[in-house]
Amino acid sequence: MGKTITDLGLATTAERRGYLEEQLRCKTREWIERMVNEELEIALGVGRYERSESRRGYRKGARERSFTTRTGKHEIAMPRGAYFEPVADGKKEWNSRLIGRYARRSDEVEEALLKSYLCGTNTRRIAHALGPLLEGAALSKSTVSRIVSCLGEQFEQWRSRDLSGEDIGILFLDGFTLKLRWGGKVERVPVLSAIGVRTDGTRVLLMLEVRASESEAAWLGVTEDLASRGVKTPVLAVIDGNQGLERAVRTSWPWIDVQRCTKHKLENLATHAPKRRYEEIKADYHAIIYGEDEAEARRAYARFEQKWRKDCPGVVKSLQEGGEQLLTFYRYPRSMWKMLRTTNCIERLNEEFRRRVKTQGSFPNADAGLKLLYGMCAAGVVLLRRIDGWKQLPAVVSAMRVKHGLTKPLDIAA
Repeated sequence: MGKTITDLGLATTAERRGYLEEQLRCKTREWIERMVNEELEIALGVGRYERSESRRGYRKGARERSFTTRTGKHEIAMPRGAYFEPVADGKKEWNSRLIGRYARRSDEVEEALLKSYLCGTNTRRIAHALGPLLEGAALSKSTVSRIVSCLGEQFEQWRSRDLSGEDIGILFLDGFTLKLRWGGKVERVPVLSAIGVRTDGTRVLLMLEVRASESEAAWLGVTEDLASRGVKTPVLAVIDGNQGLERAVRTSWPWIDVQRCTKHKLENLATHAPKRRYEEIKADYHAIIYGEDEAEARRAYARFEQKWRKDCPGVVKSLQEGGEQLLTFYRYPRSMWKMLRTTNCIERLNEEFRRRVKTQGSFPNADAGLKLLYGMCAAGVVLLRRIDGWKQLPAVVSAMRVKHGLTKPLDIAA
């Protein structure tokens, strides 16, 4: 009969937990050593102490190495080997593929550290929170920097990747500021961002670009880059009130529908009237953007103009500036209205970016900041879910493309 916890003298919870963890570590260490030894035997063509003409090399003893996995830090005996085939320096060393030559942590641990950093946790807090996992394994700033640096190559590939395989039907575009060293001086610099909605409803971050301003020329650089990399036939762009952005969008995609953010417009209306009238203006404005259909919205629009033209002409002028573009979403399925009537889709992402860099101070350069923001999405710290009404999106986008002559009905049937 096996020993019980009482037989082992594990009276307290801490003792039982310690015993369990120690047993797991011992077993994990045994498994790791067994796997790398089997890997070496396969590479050399023979087992330990075995004689065979198929031998391709020989063992060279073992070296102690610290290696951290999800079960903690392990001191393993890492076998060494060499092949018979000579190379430039006269020998050819064997290196494990399971555990890289200089690896000190498993990929899962590296990923956990990276995600902790991308979430905004500093080195000291990471070491404290993951103390049971790291168990004294070094975690310096340089270690975290090395882990984060692996994003560099991925980021460069991401920012120049071909987008022709992304069937983008809708674009959300917006900008926010990032504090970084720019031209030898630390200042807040605009970051222009773009989210695309694929025809299957999934959202994808298409671009993050530092520019000197949010001017028409700056945004035109963004839209032309997206178009040149394969974003050819979007049918709708959801934007704020930046007229330069609107002109840039229409330059790259002349046929595109434009939806102005109704939330931004309400904020703008409020600047043209006394605070005491805000709630009344808001109620009348909501009658426009929350109508049962486009016809009702247009009647509410007319009532708004008639009611406020005399008392607050600036409010009416501001509403008219938005014009038809405030009602574009009504031409799409009702299930999509909530998502399309505002830029909240991209504003929430930008807010996550702002929250992450709030305690960061400044970045040494533009790429350092953009790489961090990209990493938040690439590592799954920020997730982009499908838009509402996505099941109707393929048919809507296809119909709009046919209407504008971007595709033929035969193409859709095929």
